[in-house]
Parts: sequence; C-alpha cells; structure tokens
Amino acid sequence: MIAVERAEARAHLTVRWRGGTVTQLEIGLPHSNPPRVRTDEDSLALIRRLAPHYPDALIASILNRQGRRSARGDRFTALHVGSLRRYRGIPRYEPPTERPEGELVTIKQLAEILGVAPSTLHRWVTAGIIVGEQLTPGAPWRNRMTDELRAPFVEDAPPGYVSMLEARLRLGVSRQTVLQRVKRGELDAVHVRRGRRKGLRIKVVADHPELLRGSIRATQPCCPPTVGRDRAAGGSRRPSVFSASSDRLGPR
Repeated sequence: MIAVERAEARAHLTVRWRGGTVTQLEIGLPHSNPPRVRTDEDSLALIRRLAPHYPDALIASILNRQGRRSARGDRFTALHVGSLRRYRGIPRYEPPTERPEGELVTIKQLAEILGVAPSTLHRWVTAGIIVGEQLTPGAPWRNRMTDELRAPFVEDAPPGYVSMLEARLRLGVSRQTVLQRVKRGELDAVHVRRGRRKGLRIKVVADHPELLRGSIRATQPCCPPTVGRDRAAGGSRRPSVFSASSDRLGPR
C-alpha cells in the first residue's frame, strides 16, 4: 500500500509479507516543479539589443567585459549566446551585402573604407574630432559612414595646411589645445593618407587670424606694476610674463 503526501513531497509505503510481517518505508519524492536556471533579464535584454549588430562571439566578449555571467555562473561563450538566441527567438546578426549611406560601421570597417590605420580613427574618436557611438560600455565604437566623415581624409594636403608641430609654433599653444580647437570647429583639419608627409594637417592663420593674434599677445609681457603700489605692499614684485607654449593665455 502506498500513501502519497504531495504537499510534503513524500510517500509512505507499507509492505505485507506472506508470513504476516509488515514493513513500512518512507520515501522522499522529487519536486514536480524544480527551480529553473535562468539567465538574468538584464543580460537577455542586452543580447536582444546587440544581436542585430554583432556576431555571437563579439556579444559574448562584451558581456564578459561587463562582468556578466551565464545562468550557471560561467563566462559567456559564442555557444552560450547562440543557444540563448535560438531559445528566445532572437534573430542573429546578418552582415549587409552593401553598405548604405549613413550606415553604422565599426572602427575596423571604417579604417578599411578610408584607407587609414584603426589606431588613427581611435585617436580621432577619443579626441572628439569625429563622432563615435557605443551601444553599451565595452561594445566596439561605431561611426556613421557619410560624405562628411569621408571629407577630412585626403590623398594630399590642400594649400595652407601645415603639420601639427608648425601649427603649435604658429599659435603658441600645446598639441592638446590645437586638438581642442579642431574639435570646436575653430581650426580646419585633414588627414593625409599617403606619402612621406601623411598624418594630421591643420589650417591656421589665413582663415583664423584672430587665433594668431591671440597667441602673439600671449608672447608679450604685460605692463609692469605700479612702483608705488609695490612698495606700499612691502614687496618688489617682477612683471608677470605669459608663456607662448601655455595652453591658456594667463600668467605662469
């Protein structure tokens, strides 16, 4: 005879032998609905966002860089991501056969299109000279392929464009300040892709005389302080001098 207690997940078994002996056993029953092992909803939502844009291996790398783990606590792999996609009905990434105007491409793809090194584009994105997008922290930078983005990458430097060193000397500022002015649109810049003089070229002076005048003023000492005022203060201060190589036009 068997008596089952489902609420307590156990069964009582009574066995009557031929000799009249009775044996009673208590047996534990498996849970009918064991807790399911599930990937957290935030990771699933992120996979849904990334799947149309990246292959499974790259998605797994992004998840791992963010410190996420699979339902069993393991690092994500391309197999994990692929299984989750298929189980959840998430479409896989399909690379386009043709690149439409304005398509978002990775730094590596953009470097191949423009004929420059990926490191060059990474520097321009970091400096803010060209605009990049990230779907999530740790995801690759992407840029929208437009004619405006292609324009600064040329075979030969146009007339009036000089090297970074010469631009710094003419303006009397640091490299970082020159890049900031390029970012703000105060200076025009192009990247020469070929030849011995390839690299960043900047147009100064001709179209931006106000920048040159500012740097010239920065090299001149300011007026000496009034002697009477110095003596009244009990000191003998020297005139303040401006540095031509300083990032800001101010006293050192």
